[in-house]
Amino acid sequence: MEVHARAPLSPIGRRRVVDRVVGEGWSVAAAAEAAGVAERTVYRWLARWRADGPSGLVDRRSVPGRIPHKTPVERAAAICALRQLRLTAAEIAERLQMPCSTVSAVLRREGLGKRSRLAPVEPLNRYERAAPGELVHIDVKKLGRIGHVGKRITGRVAGGVCTPAGLGWEAVHVAVDDYSRLAYVEVLDDEKASTAIGFLTRAIAFYAAHGVKVQRVMTDNGSPYVSHAHRIACHQLGIRHLRTQPYRPRTNGKAERFIQTLLHRWAYGRVYSTSAERTAALDAWLLHYNFTRPHGSLSHKPPGSRLTRAPRNNS
Repeated sequence: MEVHARAPLSPIGRRRVVDRVVGEGWSVAAAAEAAGVAERTVYRWLARWRADGPSGLVDRRSVPGRIPHKTPVERAAAICALRQLRLTAAEIAERLQMPCSTVSAVLRREGLGKRSRLAPVEPLNRYERAAPGELVHIDVKKLGRIGHVGKRITGRVAGGVCTPAGLGWEAVHVAVDDYSRLAYVEVLDDEKASTAIGFLTRAIAFYAAHGVKVQRVMTDNGSPYVSHAHRIACHQLGIRHLRTQPYRPRTNGKAERFIQTLLHRWAYGRVYSTSAERTAALDAWLLHYNFTRPHGSLSHKPPGSRLTRAPRNNS
């Protein structure tokens, strides 16, 4: 039973008023005066009594019985399903072509307003440079070459081995600008020093084509980046080379986080027949990431939206 907090009478008191009018012949005015309520209130209780009996004298919830514009149950289920894939509200809104405010409201109602509830929260040391080009994060991720549809898609290992003999690995080299999050990616054969230097040269040219002058690059302490050849190349290119602290991969966290997105959305986002087909799909996905896809750290705007700000030189 629900009783309004400011109700003058309980359902028992209302029943007494109804009995006085219906059973004892009191006038509505007299019954209202005796109960200390308005005549309009007594008329409302009488109408509910005649329609619903004793249950009509119980306070009703002040919510509409029907909401015509409420998000359909099927659409709400789709929003929750996409949330389980760790998509942001802006990404879900883009996929379903819905207002971001509606998606956010559904997620809050379902207890999924924060993605941190989907997995344990890890401590982060957040920082951000003041302009594009001040710092570019570089990293490498190995990907197994594709010879057939494997365990990640089918759920079972073909032939008892994860990687067919002779196929080997590809090295995905990534570069992410610290301020704008503008990314550049290449799929190469290895991660030797000469390969890393070639990627660095082309990455700097890519950022220059978008009006960004690279001043510093940050890498881990892998063998390609600690080599003399790499140090000479950085000197010739006029950039400063920073390396992460040992056992502290979070220092290069923006590259690490981008690699996770790259794997989920591109490398493992669909079924590929061959490695060449996967590589061919990279440019389209990267264009979408840089200039269309909302970024949670950029107020739900794509990285390209930050390229209008001219870089400034900081020593």
